[in-house]
Amino acid sequence: MASDEQMIKIVGDQFCVPYTMQLVVKRKVESFSNVRYDVFDTTGNSLLQVDGGVWNTKKKRVIKDPAGFPVITLRKKALSWKKQWQIYQGESSEKNHFLCSVQRSNALQMKNNLDVYLASSYLEDGPDFHVTGSFTSMSFKVWKGNSVIAEVMHNFTWGSCMGKESFKLKVYPEVDYAFILALTVIMHETDKV
Repeated sequence: MASDEQMIKIVGDQFCVPYTMQLVVKRKVESFSNVRYDVFDTTGNSLLQVDGGVWNTKKKRVIKDPAGFPVITLRKKALSWKKQWQIYQGESSEKNHFLCSVQRSNALQMKNNLDVYLASSYLEDGPDFHVTGSFTSMSFKVWKGNSVIAEVMHNFTWGSCMGKESFKLKVYPEVDYAFILALTVIMHETDKV
C-alpha cells in the first residue's frame, strides 16, 4: 500500500483520492483502426477514456477525461529493444511535458515486467516504480520500493477472444489512478506485441 504521508501524484492531484479506489476498465476493439478503453468507478460513473489506433505505425494512446479533454498521451518509441513507451501531459510530445518512461525490465523476458522512470530522475538511480506480471494471465501489481500501490486483475471471458476485455483495478489511497490506468494500457499493449 502507498504510504499515508506521501501522495503518489504523476498525472495530477485530481486523480489521487484518500481511499482505496476500485475501478473497472473495459477494452473494446471498435474497428480495424481503433481500440477504446473506458474506465468506470464501482457505481458506473465514467472517469476516463483511452483512444488510439490498432494498426498505425506510431502507437499512440490518448487518455481523456469524461468531457473529452486530453489528460495524458502514451507514445510508443519506434525501434525500441525494450518496447519503451513515453508518457506526456495532454496531447504534447514536447520535452517540458514529459512525465515518465515505461519499458520492459529485460528485452528477452518471458513474463511481462516493466520499469517506470520519472522525468525528474530519468535513468539515474534505477526505476521509480516496477510492474510485475504473471506467466499465466494479464494480471499484475505495481510496486514503489517494497510497497504495492495498485493491483490489476484481468477478467478473462469469451468476449476476450472477440476483442472485448475487462480489468479490475485496485488503486491504494493517495495513488494517481490515471497513472495506473496508463500502466494498464502499456502492459496490455506490450504483452500483445
